[in-house]
Amino acid sequence: MSTGVIILLIVVAVALVAAVVARSVAARGAGGGRGLKRRFGPEYDRAVARHDGDTKAAEHELEERVKRHGSLREQPLESSARERYMVRWTAVQEQFVDSPRDAVVEADRLIAEVAGARGFPDGSRHDEQLDALSVHHAHHVHGYRRVHRAAHAPTSGSGAGPAAGTEELREALVEARALFQDLTAPDRGDEKALARGKSASQEKTGKAEKTGKAEEAPAATRTDTNTDSSRGRTHAPWALNRRHVKGS
Repeated sequence: MSTGVIILLIVVAVALVAAVVARSVAARGAGGGRGLKRRFGPEYDRAVARHDGDTKAAEHELEERVKRHGSLREQPLESSARERYMVRWTAVQEQFVDSPRDAVVEADRLIAEVAGARGFPDGSRHDEQLDALSVHHAHHVHGYRRVHRAAHAPTSGSGAGPAAGTEELREALVEARALFQDLTAPDRGDEKALARGKSASQEKTGKAEKTGKAEEAPAATRTDTNTDSSRGRTHAPWALNRRHVKGS
């Protein structure tokens, strides 16, 4: 076989290998983009918009977030702490009637505190905390971003720029509530433990009734805290109905 033929075969082989590598890289890039879209949802579109439509730059940013915070494991909340946070959130919503801005400031502070308790970077590192939350709660993190901006926006008469209106504050608080609910929702393990506890309690009560030793349980006192503890959800009170908000 002549030298020319050998060289030609080598060139063809190199070209084929290069084509395969290029297709493999392109496939990984497309899959990575789809994976990031699924993981980040609307946060992916916001990243692209922030980079003026440059998807590669946006995806690089999101990939870096996953590298830094993807291994973070959220810490569970004790039931007593969860209840305290939920009571405070209800108070925030009620406060909105008379003082919308103060309510939003407190909501911003409260979400930062809960996120810190769950193992995310603390509120003093807001940007890092926001990035970490976007990796694990991508579909709801924007509400927290809006609340933080509103809480730190210029106040009326400060001369530093236009102040956030009441309706803008209300919308930010409503959107941020979804992240708060995510952060305070009982873990699956907590729900299973609660179910086991209820089952054991019911079994114990049944046995006591059979032996005639069961004591009559005191009637439960009904309290209205606008919370659903079993699901870790808070309901929007009438305070956030725009018809009742002062200044709207």
